[in-house]
Amino acid sequence: MANTENRRTWTDAQLSEAIESNPSWRAVARALGLKETSTAAIKRHALRLELDTSHFTGQRRWSDQRLREAVASASCWADVIVELGIVDNGAERVRIKGHAVRLGLDCTHLKSPLAQPAPIEVFDQPVRPEMLRYSAAALAMAWFTLRGCAVALPIEPQEYDLLVTTPDGVQRVQVKSCAAPTKRGYWHVGIGRRPYVLDKTAGKMPYDPDSIDLFFIVLGDGSIYVIPSAVLAGRTSISAANYTPYRVGDASSLLGGAPVAMDAPRPVSAYAREFLGIRGLVDPQGFAFDVYPGSEAV
Repeated sequence: MANTENRRTWTDAQLSEAIESNPSWRAVARALGLKETSTAAIKRHALRLELDTSHFTGQRRWSDQRLREAVASASCWADVIVELGIVDNGAERVRIKGHAVRLGLDCTHLKSPLAQPAPIEVFDQPVRPEMLRYSAAALAMAWFTLRGCAVALPIEPQEYDLLVTTPDGVQRVQVKSCAAPTKRGYWHVGIGRRPYVLDKTAGKMPYDPDSIDLFFIVLGDGSIYVIPSAVLAGRTSISAANYTPYRVGDASSLLGGAPVAMDAPRPVSAYAREFLGIRGLVDPQGFAFDVYPGSEAV
C-alpha cells in the first residue's frame, strides 16, 4: 500500500477539488491527468476521504441529488421528468424510476394524474345470464380437467365441442347451456343442432349418437349434467328435471347465486350404472356420490 501511495501523482486536496468540480468519475480521472479507465484507485481514496459524489451524473444530465429533490417536490412522475428537464418518453421514465428505486427514494406519493381510486371490490361486475352460452365450454373444460382428464379443442368445426381423454379412451363432448327456466320453472334445454343448409330458419335436428359420446349441460342456476348421448338419442330438447341421475355438480358460485339445494345422494340407477360401466368415463361406484334423487333417465 505504501508503494501505491508513493506512485500517486495527485494529492487528497487535488482529488477533493476534482470531485467537487466534475460530474463523473471519468471526468475526475481526466482532471487528475489519468486515463479515463483508471478510476478504481480514486474511488477508493474518495471513499476513504468520505467525499460527496451525489452530484455525479455520469452519462445522465441529472444528478442523484437533483433526482432526490425532484421526487420529494413532485406529485407525479411527469412532474419529476419536467423538473429534470428531459424528454418524457417510455425509456427515460423507466430509467428514472429504476434509479429512484436504487437510491431507496420514497415514491409512494407519485401517482398518475389519470389514476382513479381503487375500488373496494377487485371486480364487481354483475353476472350476465346471456353470456352463459359463451362460457359453458370453459366450465366444461375446467370440470373435466379437475378430474384428471386431458381436454382438447377440435381444430376445425365438428359436431362435438371438446375431446376429453379418459382412462378408457377419448370422449367427444357436446356442450349445451340454458340461461333461465321457463315461466313454469322448468329448465328446458335445447340439445339439437341446425342442419348444414343456408336457410337459417330450418328447424333443429338431433345429433347422430355415433358422432357424440357425452353431453355436458350447465344451467343458469349452476347445475351441471353429464349425460351419455345414447340416453338423449333422437331428442332436440329435454327437461333437466328428468335427468337428475346425471347431475354431477354445482357451479352456482360462478354465476353469482347461492348453492343449489341438493338432497342426500343415493346409488346411481341401474341403467346409468350399466351405461357408465361400458363407457368408462368414471367409476360407477364413485359416480354414485354425485347423483341425486329424482326421476329415472328416459
